[in-house]
Amino acid sequence: MESMDVREKMIYDGDPGHDDVMAILLAAGNPRIDLLGVTTVAGNAPLEMTTRNALITMDMIGADIPVAAGCSGPLVKPLYTAPFVHGESGLDGAKLFEPKRKPIQKHACDFLIDTLMESEGDISIVAAGPLTNVALALRREPAIANKIKQLVIMGGGRFGNITPAAEFNIWSDAEAARILFESEIPKVMCGLDLTYQAVATPEVMERIRAIHSPVSEFVNDFMTFYNNNSKRAGKNGAPVNDACCVAYLIDKAVFTTRHLRVDIETKGEFTYGMTCIDVFRMNSGRELKEPNVYVGDKLNFELFWNLMISSIASLG
Repeated sequence: MESMDVREKMIYDGDPGHDDVMAILLAAGNPRIDLLGVTTVAGNAPLEMTTRNALITMDMIGADIPVAAGCSGPLVKPLYTAPFVHGESGLDGAKLFEPKRKPIQKHACDFLIDTLMESEGDISIVAAGPLTNVALALRREPAIANKIKQLVIMGGGRFGNITPAAEFNIWSDAEAARILFESEIPKVMCGLDLTYQAVATPEVMERIRAIHSPVSEFVNDFMTFYNNNSKRAGKNGAPVNDACCVAYLIDKAVFTTRHLRVDIETKGEFTYGMTCIDVFRMNSGRELKEPNVYVGDKLNFELFWNLMISSIASLG
């Protein structure tokens, strides 16, 4: 792990979401992360719900971290949400309440552009929902490409979870994903191959319950719902996909990566939203494209959950 004196400046862009909330808690509770803001997008639930869930999370932990609401739908296609995974609220299982905090009076894209342009190029973005906000910000102000230290994306993989070919976040706005994957921004991709290793097993849940704090009870409530949904799909608990991105910024030893070429399919009848990962450097008689993404591979399960549980405990 890098020196604890060096804090990683980070903006979290996502669609909270059970696993988004776990990612936000990990970022807010770890001393290695300086969480500058949370920008929300429609995805797991409509924008009103994802923003509310982010604000509820801030109320739960008593954090004065700005929350900026962003895009209410994809760049091109209609919005499609996931109540079958996250419930109608996007955070079913938790004891939800009307948050005291309010979103700032600035659109997420404006917050991203303003914060990045005023920076020294030392801010990482974790993009753990549909990529609409970040892609639109880049289109509006191309200069932010040189201001983003790295873009850590939860999305993609060699298989899908919304179609046989596509992962939900990429599929939700493949046009936005293509804009970012074809950009020169340094990128890390936490796809399903990696994130499905970050499962909240019964043993992990027992460790969370043992903390006996308001935050751990909040986590236990919503993760119990999320785990039950995942068990119906044959898993030994729910994968907290989005938190893998934050864990990487805390300690790169949390998973291995491979530098590969990844392209986004936007036209296929059966493959829309697919991340086409060139694992074997296939030429097919055409010019070989250079690697453009560090693709997450093998997770250090123990390190990941130690970081996650430590953050939950620190937040009280």
